[in-house]
Formats: sequence, C-alpha cells, structure tokens
Amino acid sequence: MVDKNRGFLMAVVVLVIIAFLGFSLSPLLGGLLEANQQNNQPTPSPNQTSIADQEADLLAQARGYELVLQREPDNLTALQGLLQVKLELIQSGKGSIEEVIPPLEKLSELNPSSTDYNVLLAQAKAYTGDREGAAQIYRSLLTNKPGDLKALQGLVNLLLQQERPEAAIGLLQDTLKAAPVANQVQAGSIDVVSVQLILGQVYAEQKRYDEAIAVYDEAIKGNTEDFRPILAKAIMLKEQGNTEASQELFNQAIELAPAGFKDQINREASANSDSEAQVSPEANSTETKTQE
Repeated sequence: MVDKNRGFLMAVVVLVIIAFLGFSLSPLLGGLLEANQQNNQPTPSPNQTSIADQEADLLAQARGYELVLQREPDNLTALQGLLQVKLELIQSGKGSIEEVIPPLEKLSELNPSSTDYNVLLAQAKAYTGDREGAAQIYRSLLTNKPGDLKALQGLVNLLLQQERPEAAIGLLQDTLKAAPVANQVQAGSIDVVSVQLILGQVYAEQKRYDEAIAVYDEAIKGNTEDFRPILAKAIMLKEQGNTEASQELFNQAIELAPAGFKDQINREASANSDSEAQVSPEANSTETKTQE
C-alpha cells in the first residue's frame, strides 16, 4: 500500500503542479522507454504485418525529413517532424533515445527560450547517461526563469537519481526564499505553492513525513482555497495509517478541486476507505452498507 500511495503522490505532482500549465513532459521519455522494453520482448502478435508496415512508413518519413534537413538544416517543420517520427519509432521498439538528441539540440538552439524542447533534451541526455549535460540545461533554464516548474522538477528528479536529496531540498528552499523578491519584480513568476508541493514530495520520497506534512501545512495556511496541499497531506496521513484524518482531508480536497480532478481524488479516497475495510470483517460490512 505504501508503494501504491507513493506512486499516486508522484502522479499528483505531475497532474496538479504542471497540468495547469498545459502539459507535462515528465512521463514522456520514461513511457517511451517502457514501451521500447516491452516491444523488444519476443511476444507474438496477430497484427505483426500491420505493425511492420507502420514501422516501414515511419522509417520512410524519417528519411524524408533527413533529406530535407541536409538541404535546409534550420527547417523547423522538418526538425519537428523528424523528432515526432523518432519518438514514434522508439515507442514501436525500432529506435533509441540517442536518436532524438540531434534534432532536439537543433530545436533547442533555434528556440532557446522554449522550456519544452530544452526539458525534453535534458531528459534525453539524462536517460543516455549524460547527467552533467542534463543538469546544465536545467540550470540554464532556471537562471533565466527561476520559477520554471518543468525545469525545477526536472533538476530535482535528476538530483534524486544521483542520490543527492539534500541538494534537491536546498534548491527548492532557495527558490522559495527568492520568491518574495522575484514575485515583487514580476507577479507570479514563482508559484510558491507548487514549489512547496515539490519540496514536500522530496521529503516524502526520503520518508521524512513530518517535514513533508509541515510544508503542506504551511501551504494550506497561506492558500485555503487550493486543493493541492490538502490532497498531498491527505496522502501523507494515509501512509502513516491515520485514515480518519486523511479521509477528512480527501473530502476537503474533493470539494475544492476543479471538476477534472475530482474523479481521481475520489478513487484515491475510496482506496483509503477500502484499506480501512480490510482491517476487519465488521468494517467491511459497514463499508458495503454505506455504498448501498
């Protein structure tokens, strides 16, 4: 149950911190790598011919874009098309992360202010073992925009992968300290609650639950209408076995959350009730009657 909850916490961070900005690149490369590993397994498929045709078509598209780029190396449309095709080939098991780095480097060069291309390039470098290169990209983005949540989350994840949790915590604490001045210069440049949620996530990953809850309490105190820290605290309390208090917070989060998040929170809250029901047959009976 603890692993499941921690996995949900990670999903919450991706969904509620970055989803409001439009979309998240965080799971993209990881998902593609998993798909690559699955496709490399010798599993028979009734659609092998169709899949082979699709892969041949993707390879032909890639060659076409590469020919265009030989003549016009800065052709943005061809670069974007090549990147998309390379990602699809990785998903089908016929490509590798290394192959997306050259088009991403060119796209980043042509769009230096684009967070998305730079974050995806940093992720690709990290997956291929160039963690220093990835860190440099994240730090460059944060130098220009300290409140860039995608870059901040990316660098934090990288530091955790390097088993440097204190560095990740220090980075987030420094960002929070800089927030008042930064937001005075440009309102909203650092989303304090989102940074607090990432900090709480790091504490949770280190099983420093009291510190995580303290961060969430501070966020709740200053933002009583924001469901995110309430939900994060509910998950932490559930991990500690305090299901009664966590259920109350789940209810508050459901009430405050936008419609698009209510169902997922409801599912997590229901899982909270189910874990209580498993403690005793009597509890299970009560839960069944309640649902009826």
